[in-house]
Amino acid sequence: MKTLTPVRLAATAALAAVILTLSGCGSDPAGTDTDTTSSGAGSPSQDSSGDVAPDDTAMPPWPAPVDDVPTRVAAAGLDLGPMGTAEHYHPMLTITIDGQPVPVAPNIGVDPNTGAMSAVHTHEGDGTIHIEAHTVGEKFTLGQLFTQWGIALTPTQIGGVKAADGEKVEVTSNGQPVTGDPADLQLAPDQQIELILP
Repeated sequence: MKTLTPVRLAATAALAAVILTLSGCGSDPAGTDTDTTSSGAGSPSQDSSGDVAPDDTAMPPWPAPVDDVPTRVAAAGLDLGPMGTAEHYHPMLTITIDGQPVPVAPNIGVDPNTGAMSAVHTHEGDGTIHIEAHTVGEKFTLGQLFTQWGIALTPTQIGGVKAADGEKVEVTSNGQPVTGDPADLQLAPDQQIELILP
């Protein structure tokens, strides 16, 4: 067995980065067509403690934030950095409001200035949530994605869309109803998550 020299180790790391980038988990936030001119998540609001508050007034579609991404990531209990490689999986999120699909923004949890990503992020606008953890078995929630997105998610509200009196956000995971706060839903491999506000 050959010992990896520093040169071989660097070459192996560079090759791994190229492979991950080409496989869709790279850090090319500028390469995706994102409308950041919309109101809402692109314009953060801060509370008196300096934390970024989720937007509970913006109507969909909601763009990924372009300002204060590190603050939003930290508010979700995550950090920005190189992708974790210990565990990698892709839950899917579908949002439907008033019978209409609402896109999940690309580049949630991705700093557009540096390309650094949190362990919970998106690349495409197709609802794929990328989990790239540094430790096997780390637990992540749907609320962490929405915190980074800057969009409110409660049992009765998504962003500025509120459920009618007596109604709630309908949540399913792999077709099974989920009760409680949708922000607490734990993310899992091959999971199909639906959020519906009739």
